[in-house]
Amino acid sequence: MMTATVDIATRVYNHKWKIDPIVRSLIDTDFYKLLMCQSVFRNRRDTHVTFSLINRSSKIRLADLIDESELREQLDHVRGLSLTRGESTWLRGNTFYGKRQMFRPDFMEFLENLRLPAYQLEKRDGQYELTFEGKWAEVMLWEIPALAIIMELRSRAVLKDMGRFELQVLYARAMTRLWEKIEALRELGPDLRIADFGTRRRHSFLWQDWCVQAMIEGLGDSFTGTSNCLIAMRRDIEAIGTNAHELPMVYAALANNDAELREAPYRVLADWHEEHDGNLRMMLPDTYGTKGFLEKAPDWLAGWTGIRIDSGDPAEGAETAIRWWQSRGEDPRNKLIIFSDGLDVAKIKELFLRFQGRVKVSFGWGTLLTNDFRGLVPGDGLAPFSLVCKAVAAEGRPTVKLSDNPEKATGPADLIEHYRQIFDVGQQERLEVVV
Repeated sequence: MMTATVDIATRVYNHKWKIDPIVRSLIDTDFYKLLMCQSVFRNRRDTHVTFSLINRSSKIRLADLIDESELREQLDHVRGLSLTRGESTWLRGNTFYGKRQMFRPDFMEFLENLRLPAYQLEKRDGQYELTFEGKWAEVMLWEIPALAIIMELRSRAVLKDMGRFELQVLYARAMTRLWEKIEALRELGPDLRIADFGTRRRHSFLWQDWCVQAMIEGLGDSFTGTSNCLIAMRRDIEAIGTNAHELPMVYAALANNDAELREAPYRVLADWHEEHDGNLRMMLPDTYGTKGFLEKAPDWLAGWTGIRIDSGDPAEGAETAIRWWQSRGEDPRNKLIIFSDGLDVAKIKELFLRFQGRVKVSFGWGTLLTNDFRGLVPGDGLAPFSLVCKAVAAEGRPTVKLSDNPEKATGPADLIEHYRQIFDVGQQERLEVVV
């Protein structure tokens, strides 16, 4: 287990050293991507899918900030990565969620021989159009490294003219801010359960690793692990994650009629259940609206472990889930709700105190754990912003995501409206998307 921390400011000051590529491993990614990849490899391996970068914060003109040649250099570096022997051994032999050999031998052989496919990069109106096309099981693994590269290159662009002492003070302030958050979370007591979900929009790899170490020391057993596989392996902690919106989005796009479309979100979970022998039974119900998803859900889903809430009003989503479990004869106190949307300390405290004792509560703390530099540089140029990389087409058909917040909806406008009708999505409250 690695225990030493690094002098982040010095490494940033000298970041052009080859010691610090932005993505340094194929498993410098979120655990849920590997779990989903195995399911896709088994069920839909030949499906052709397109992923694209989407900057929801369009006022941040990434193409004006980030040098194209440097971006290409980092993307090309990722294309040259492959699993190391140690990484393969960890994935093959480690116990995840109490299960040994989570990853099947045929999938591991695929992963060990994988090199990420080509990318397409263009500039348009101050933004980068970054696209990945190919077999789903291959191109899906571009999502996390692509986001991490863009986010860190933006950080480097803002910091490039800072001197050594200025950087030391900046990181000292950011460290102090995080430690104060950790101290505030300690007040919730030993029942708090919280994990790092901050890989996709982190400030940098080194900073995410520092944040995880701070959480380990500051929160002890309340810190349940990290979504980042490389950090989980190096720090000998749990890798955390299940599934994401990508699965129902692609399954829905492949539907040949409205009846198949209605069933797509449940078909995803039936395949997931079979894939994991009843393990990892967490639903992500908001892809096409949580309320409608639960109302039409088959009875077997009521027996699953819990749900993750990733959009809309989190308290309202949790209350909806509690009522649904009760209506299906389940005791909510035996169920798990994972909150994971735009969390920071105040919201974590509010939700913990409201639902403690009513359900099992856990938190996936993302961008405002691993990228909270708000107000620490002039012009607030390091403030986090909303950048995503989504599956936008499957077999040439556009994908759609509705979410419980219409501000997060993606896809062609006419299809969004059609999906809203198919899934009986009524009036939704528009909430600001910060991260």
